[in-house]
Amino acid sequence: MHRRPRRSNAADTLTRVSIERRRALKWLLVPASGLLVPGAFANAGRVASARVWPAQEYTRVILEGPTPVPHQVAAVANPPRLVLDLDGVEMSSALADLQALIGASDPYIAGVRIGRPTASVLRVVFDLRGEVNPQVFQLSPVASFGHRLVLDLYPANPVDPLMALLEREEARRVVEAPEGTSSPALVPRESPRIEVPRGRKSRRIVVAIDPGHGGEDPGAVGRRGTYEKHVVLAISRKLKRVLEADPNIRVVLTRDDDYFVPLAQRVAKARRVSADLFVSVHADAFRESRARGSSVFALSENGATSAAARWLAEKENASDLIGGVSLPTRDPTLARTLLDLSQTAQINDSLKVGRHVLAEIAEHNTLHKPAVEQAGFAVLKAPDIPSILVETAFISNPEEEQKLRSEQHQLRFAESIGDGVKRYFAGNPPLARG
Repeated sequence: MHRRPRRSNAADTLTRVSIERRRALKWLLVPASGLLVPGAFANAGRVASARVWPAQEYTRVILEGPTPVPHQVAAVANPPRLVLDLDGVEMSSALADLQALIGASDPYIAGVRIGRPTASVLRVVFDLRGEVNPQVFQLSPVASFGHRLVLDLYPANPVDPLMALLEREEARRVVEAPEGTSSPALVPRESPRIEVPRGRKSRRIVVAIDPGHGGEDPGAVGRRGTYEKHVVLAISRKLKRVLEADPNIRVVLTRDDDYFVPLAQRVAKARRVSADLFVSVHADAFRESRARGSSVFALSENGATSAAARWLAEKENASDLIGGVSLPTRDPTLARTLLDLSQTAQINDSLKVGRHVLAEIAEHNTLHKPAVEQAGFAVLKAPDIPSILVETAFISNPEEEQKLRSEQHQLRFAESIGDGVKRYFAGNPPLARG
């Protein structure tokens, strides 16, 4: 009887490796669900615009076009790469310029290469600086955007925001800044000091400052081309310095650069550092340029206090659609927490701090409304953290746009908000924690 020759152990090993590799690639390839339609290759798609938003938290790559882009993505190791295959897409100047958009300081992407493995596939290879956790999703057209293919590169081992805050505190204690290094223009005015009452366990107050918008989402845009996302980040950085001049306060920013953070993640970051207060900073816009003045908002459980407040909340809550969020990846537990819990105590405390902030801002800028308003802002829905949203000024008003562009006025807004926050905590010190 004829017997088939037995393969060597080496051959068996190679076969197992081949099978395991095919299995791995099967899981690594992420199809664009529902986009591989008959005839897709007959009319080549086009990438009309490419954008890269690098940040320490994550790097986002956007490919935008008039139609959805069928795609597959695979991770490759040694060296680390991410392979993005675009099916039925023609080469364009936007893709050709993608390499130039990758900066030397990008924390996750080292470079980009583009080629054609087959006649119908355009391959984009991202050379990585290390292991990443990629997330890829499509966004339907919204506002001025067309169809967007989004590639988010998160670090494989993300930085814990609480540990980062504690490490910054330790570094600040060890390395004292030399005298005379601070800019005279940014030295805060005399403001209230927070004293810890006798009998209370001493601890530092944690304030989460949330610069609105960012990255793909510019927020409102003034007539002179001023982007809301830029001015609110500038004001938030100054507010951080104003508050941290008080040794009893430490501050964390929900974003410290020009990148997008989903609304729920802004809240989650504040909760991760056990914040005692959440302050979201914005610059309002309206259809009519004569609208002016500063406003402070708290959450409402029972509808908005005015039609304008409801309109503004709806506009701000649409930020996720513009900035780009993969909706199926949202944490359902967090969503239930934000929507279901009674927040009466949180709202009462938010109104208190809002009144202090509004009173301080009134000394620097006209008020749009003389009282704290309320509406259903998604970013204010942390059930255990007093939260306010400050509209510093109307960026759609030419005079107020000029204020928002001014370093000195940005500082005055920051000082006003900071003084209001300190006056609130001076009368309402947070409880000691274990």
